[in-house]
Amino acid sequence: MSTAFEFIRTYVESTTDIDPALATAREDATEFGLAIPDEMTGQLLSTLTAATNSASSTGAIAVTPAAGVVGLHLLLGLREGTTLTCIDPESEHQRQAKKVFRDAGYAPGRVRFLPSRPLDVMGRLANDSYQLVFGQVSPMDLVAFVDAAWPLLLPGGILVLADSLLDGTLSDHTRKDRETVAAREADEHIRALDGALVARLPLGAGLTLVTRLP
Repeated sequence: MSTAFEFIRTYVESTTDIDPALATAREDATEFGLAIPDEMTGQLLSTLTAATNSASSTGAIAVTPAAGVVGLHLLLGLREGTTLTCIDPESEHQRQAKKVFRDAGYAPGRVRFLPSRPLDVMGRLANDSYQLVFGQVSPMDLVAFVDAAWPLLLPGGILVLADSLLDGTLSDHTRKDRETVAAREADEHIRALDGALVARLPLGAGLTLVTRLP
């Protein structure tokens, strides 16, 4: 990582006032050993959510063990009257996220929890309804996750894939391990989607944004 990038990240982190609820959520996630977005990624999530608000949106989806941290960033941008849907099969993760949202002052009806494997439940959600879907999933599940999430998005909605580029190791074609091959295939699959605008950013282990064009 370049020195300039590190300087920028340090500056952003040192000049940002962190909400106490978010600070606590980060500490809890770290204790559980969960990967969480850094401050720059978190600010981007809030901005993207705010930018995709529309009268026809039912809200956003967070598929991640760190729903407390990710969810606070998304809720900051979500308009009133919409719902954040958190999907994770681990009840302990969801229990902690519920406490985070409660302590942050969000009413219980503002967030719903689906304690299921994402690919088992996403097919039951309404298509063309969500402004943003955030996914932090295994490289082995990326293609299936993209295919499940894509129809859920409204036109103009954004699919956010955390750590999808494996710190850039998928560019090393001597690497043939299953996760690297799966991430490489998922990246090719995403770039071939019809009606999609793709951006890949050096945030986290590589952040992929896929916008569904109107």
